[in-house]
Amino acid sequence: MSEVYDSLKLENQLCFPLYACAKEIIRKYKPYLDEIDLTYTQYITMMVFWEYKKMNVKELGQKLFLDSGTLTPLLKKLEAKELITRERSKDDERNLIVKITSKGEQLIEKAKDIPVKMSGCVALSSEEAQTLYKVLHKILGSISE
Repeated sequence: MSEVYDSLKLENQLCFPLYACAKEIIRKYKPYLDEIDLTYTQYITMMVFWEYKKMNVKELGQKLFLDSGTLTPLLKKLEAKELITRERSKDDERNLIVKITSKGEQLIEKAKDIPVKMSGCVALSSEEAQTLYKVLHKILGSISE
């Protein structure tokens, strides 16, 4: 392949190792998440609710980098599992407020060991992990602006 096309080689793409790592890490999560009957996206959504208890859909989408087309079915499934409730704001009907339920709160006990279990799946020192975290958030910040 000509040098003109070197930028199209898979080995020269920053996005590819990011994609492959994300996919493989999520695959490693699966057995732990199966135990608590959540998908990875449902899990990160519940992480937000374990911390914040309630928020509107727009704020949730910003935190998770997900659009409403992805969030709506996700939230419906979590509501069907009785982990969250969704209701229109009394102040503004256009605003959908999502709250964690007591069942959702209780799920944190079953999930609390997952991060520790997962840390053994990634061969990084804590310093390397912190550096990677900062770099990835720098990328996210620059892309989402």
